Amino acid sequence: MTDQAGPHGEASEPAGPAPVPLRTIAREWARLGCIGFGGPPAHIALLRRLCVTDRQWIGATEFEDGIASVNLLPGPASTQLAIFCAWRLRRAAGAVVGGTCFILPGLILILGLSAVFLATRPPEAILGAAAGAGAAVPAVALSAAAGFVPASWKRIGPARPQRARWAGYAAAGAASSALIGPYLVLVLVACGITEIAVRRAGAPAPPGRARAMAATVTGHALAVGGLGSLAWVAFKVGALSYGGGFVIIPLMQHDAVITYHWMTGTQFLNAVALGQVTPGPVVLTVAVVGYAAGGVAGGLLATLIAFAPSFLFVLLGGPRFDQIRASTTIQSFLTGAGPAVIGAIAGSAIPLGLAFRYGWQIPVLAGALAWVFAARRGVVSGLLIAGGIGLVLALAGVSP
Repeated sequence: MTDQAGPHGEASEPAGPAPVPLRTIAREWARLGCIGFGGPPAHIALLRRLCVTDRQWIGATEFEDGIASVNLLPGPASTQLAIFCAWRLRRAAGAVVGGTCFILPGLILILGLSAVFLATRPPEAILGAAAGAGAAVPAVALSAAAGFVPASWKRIGPARPQRARWAGYAAAGAASSALIGPYLVLVLVACGITEIAVRRAGAPAPPGRARAMAATVTGHALAVGGLGSLAWVAFKVGALSYGGGFVIIPLMQHDAVITYHWMTGTQFLNAVALGQVTPGPVVLTVAVVGYAAGGVAGGLLATLIAFAPSFLFVLLGGPRFDQIRASTTIQSFLTGAGPAVIGAIAGSAIPLGLAFRYGWQIPVLAGALAWVFAARRGVVSGLLIAGGIGLVLALAGVSP
């Protein structure tokens, strides 16, 4: 069977698949943003169902390659995957529309809840529910860290020196998260660069190298106040967080509570809980911190700065994802930074627990640990149950 002739007699090219309309991308990605409870695993499953299984817009292999590629980038991997899938359909316009629509539903909800939870005199029931959910947050941090361990442990290699480096990186991350929160990024970078040096040299690096490198980096906005400080904190979240959304906790906690006094330790617990129980990216926790620092405008500014790197990474790096994945330097850096991230997430449970205000939060935390680790149930349901316990106690007059 021959192709149909064109107007001048030549054979016409077979028509390719019609491009996906931007309004379709906007509708579907906004829907995912509304129902995306459960963090990155839920987001990835929803994107796979939409783009691979139901609509067949993207092949299964390409989707898996996209997951692997975004996991090599700093920032929220599942959000970057949502942007990448939309970029794959309509390039830059699709990435901007899809990514924005994926983020907006959760942003609107979390800013509305911030106004309630961070009010000068919130209702007693709200305070009780927040204290209950906040009591479970350290368990969520430990669960997130534990989930990253198997892949990172396998990635470092089976040899004893490799395993020893993994333990050292993790210990450095945990200690820095608990003790020197503002400078955690320096430790993550130092661990990544140390692993690059070790692999290039083929022998263990001098023990002082990472410390010397970290000591030479001094780009912290400690003395800057106002919007400059908020912009720096949001930038760290979006551009310098390796390992996914939950690493935002150690990156933000010290700055938000101790350095700039935007919120109390209890309010930060509430912010983390809100980021977990609302749909969309977990990184939207940064909007709560921004709201505490500067109201709605601060929340919007923090969100814009935190997510801008994700859009740029995909827009600029999308055509080069194969090269990124093949880079031994990037692979080595992430092999070293990954264990430090895991340690940092686990170490954040210490200052989170120290932010408790009420004795009854300790048994709630114990119950949350049993729920997540012994019963192997979800963190969102654990937070909701803990919040319900706090609500009941508040209504009974036990909570504030």
